[in-house]
Amino acid sequence: MKCPGIVISALHGGAGKTILTLGIVAALRNHGKRVAPFKKGPDYIDAGWLALAAGRPCYNLDTFLLEPETVLTSFLSNINPSKDIAVIEGNRGLYDAIDTEGSTCTAELAKFLNLPVLLCVDCTKTTRTMAAVVEGVCSFDPDVNICGVVLNRVAGARHENILRQSIDQYCHAPVLGAIPKLRQQRFPERHMGLVPTPEHAWAQDSIEAAREMAQAYLDLDAILAAVEAAAPLSLPVDFKLDEQAIPAIRPVPGDRPKIGIIQDSAFQFYYPENLEALEKAGAELLFTSPLKEKVPPAVGGFYIGGGFPETHAAELAANESYRLELKRRAEADLPIYAECGGLMYLGETLHLKESAFPMAGILPVEFGFSKRPQGHGYTRLEIADDNPFFKKGIEIKGHEFHYSRVLNWDGAKARLVFKMLRGNGITDGLDGACYKNCLATYTHIHALGNPDWATALVRSARKFQQSKQP
Repeated sequence: MKCPGIVISALHGGAGKTILTLGIVAALRNHGKRVAPFKKGPDYIDAGWLALAAGRPCYNLDTFLLEPETVLTSFLSNINPSKDIAVIEGNRGLYDAIDTEGSTCTAELAKFLNLPVLLCVDCTKTTRTMAAVVEGVCSFDPDVNICGVVLNRVAGARHENILRQSIDQYCHAPVLGAIPKLRQQRFPERHMGLVPTPEHAWAQDSIEAAREMAQAYLDLDAILAAVEAAAPLSLPVDFKLDEQAIPAIRPVPGDRPKIGIIQDSAFQFYYPENLEALEKAGAELLFTSPLKEKVPPAVGGFYIGGGFPETHAAELAANESYRLELKRRAEADLPIYAECGGLMYLGETLHLKESAFPMAGILPVEFGFSKRPQGHGYTRLEIADDNPFFKKGIEIKGHEFHYSRVLNWDGAKARLVFKMLRGNGITDGLDGACYKNCLATYTHIHALGNPDWATALVRSARKFQQSKQP
């Protein structure tokens, strides 16, 4: 099967591959091409920008969270090979992984999908040495098809010339572009990446700046030629592209329960697959915001994703009616599932510098914040105790990334039901704060890797909604 596409990678995180990928997506779209965007690895912010640039959802392809067949099916389900160009942004460095075999690295994904790799290299304060680095990357795994190199953060014409000449002389991969240092004002960053698009009033302006950059400094014709020259995708003999190839999301029979999704600039981290899984399981999704509404909508359950509630702490605290009503319903057994930022919102207090901001008060936990990440990377969890959404005794995979830390946890008022096999969690090697039908965790999950989650949440929502009917 022929699937035109390209993987954008780099030598390390922070090398500029996100802005490069945005520019390529926007430029291709401006030239009348249909682009199917994907993000390798656990990431919401870059995926949000890619979705904005492409004008369609960006799906995550993660070889740790998902089985290989699921990755393949998700890829093929979200691209039309006869009309679309797949553009996949890698994560970290091309060969970076959680083990020395590179099982979860971007290079392995590129080989798995039989796509060429465009390598973005940060050329700050280096010249000829970059040729040695590029040649080393190209020869490290000969099965990885590195179709070209983009020089980033070039200081000037003389710097660019010696870089080009060195790479042309010593490397097999051609230089397909050279980007000067860009004005950071048009590409705001926080923590380890771009600011989420809902927080950036000039998001479309940033996309336009990336498009202009790509058209000015990249050889788009050569990049398109590499895309079109991608080798056919080799499918397993027994592979069939149908719903059975993706882990089955079992529909819950009966009326469609309403599930509230808190989504705004404070809570925005949702995989599209997770929301789609809830709908496949039978839910009707209602989007709501404590930044805009006085009370939560009447629903059978809530899913509260991650985000940056700390940047909106004063507004969230000021909306007392929303917080208190959510707590009242939680006390009445309303099912709630929350991740990271949602966990913080369900706690008692957010402490920021000299100020304390009250949150929903459902869970007996207070949070502070650090300058360095308190949890960062993939997680593996054992479900160690009973809870509303996961079977006791199973293992699940996810990821965490947070600067918040627990200042106080009252174990007498709630339970921690996840045992951390990998990662940090809430406290003492545990995660999964459980109170009544509320479960909140620092770990983000991917629904295609945990298909029973959506069914369990929808089932709980339907049961709650039916119990409130006269």
